[in-house]
Amino acid sequence: MRVDYENVLITGVAGFIGYHLAKRLLDAGARVIGIDNMNPYYDVSLKENRLKELVPYANFKFYQIDLTDLKGLEDIFKSGQLDGVVNLAAQAGVRYSLENPHAYVNSNLVGFVNILECCRHYNVKHLVFASSSSVYGANTKMPFSVHQNVDHPVSLYAATKKANELMAHTYAHLYQLPCTGLRFFTVYGPMGRPDMALFLFTRAILAGEPIQVFNHGKMMRDFTYIDDIIEGVVRILKKMPEPDLNWSGDAPDPGTSYTCYRLYNIGNNNPVSLLHFIEVIEKALGRKALRQYCDLQPGDVVETYADIDDLFKAVGFAPKTSIETGIEKFIGWYKSYYHI
Repeated sequence: MRVDYENVLITGVAGFIGYHLAKRLLDAGARVIGIDNMNPYYDVSLKENRLKELVPYANFKFYQIDLTDLKGLEDIFKSGQLDGVVNLAAQAGVRYSLENPHAYVNSNLVGFVNILECCRHYNVKHLVFASSSSVYGANTKMPFSVHQNVDHPVSLYAATKKANELMAHTYAHLYQLPCTGLRFFTVYGPMGRPDMALFLFTRAILAGEPIQVFNHGKMMRDFTYIDDIIEGVVRILKKMPEPDLNWSGDAPDPGTSYTCYRLYNIGNNNPVSLLHFIEVIEKALGRKALRQYCDLQPGDVVETYADIDDLFKAVGFAPKTSIETGIEKFIGWYKSYYHI
């Protein structure tokens, strides 16, 4: 069953993925309600500049609100019938979860149950929510599949994302709320997050400062370009999750369900070594990096690699942007944005 969406609410709309998704939907003629708490986890001016590009759209409305404000959320949900909700708001970052665990509990757990409650009570047709490749935790069987057990997270951030999946399944079971979780794999691109490797490396190399190369460079990441992520989200938003008629409680499949609930990986399906990633940045900038080799950080995993067979079967799409093309586009944006 496919559903066309005219009214969509996006949480975390001033964030990296939220901004790009909102722009894509607005350009397609959808009406978008965006909410964001504008928290200072990273440079708020970047979030403000993303919003400045969305505000001129007549079919866009923005509310600055925190997901923990249930009354405020209810007022927004009451304001009009929402066809779909895309929950992208979360306290992000694996390493920061070691410093400020309560921020993750408030945003990713309390905030998410508030979204579920509002979707339930105001008859939202489909909730699509951001999960993360981090849920695979201590798993080492590659590529990572949604049909694998993911009960061994190695960071609190990952644990909250796994909890979101469980919470959503419960609401799909109890209230027949259609829920789809998307496990994003290392998203990068223009307007990206300043705490991510590509942004940090680019800034440091241009400033002549050393970059930190964790695990002495022995890492692999399934870097996924933002346009590919957005294409996947838009297609999944229109794809209602249906019960898996072959699902059995005797051998439960973690990736599907007997109810209206599904999980998908969205990754490039092509892991790249950290050292090659750095080399591509160096080539795009025309400068060499000063490398400071460091041990693996607590909460990090050595490799990520997405099995995207289920995504392709569901919506006929597979990410395809090469790391060379994606980094070149990011560098072009970075130089323009910072007037370099």
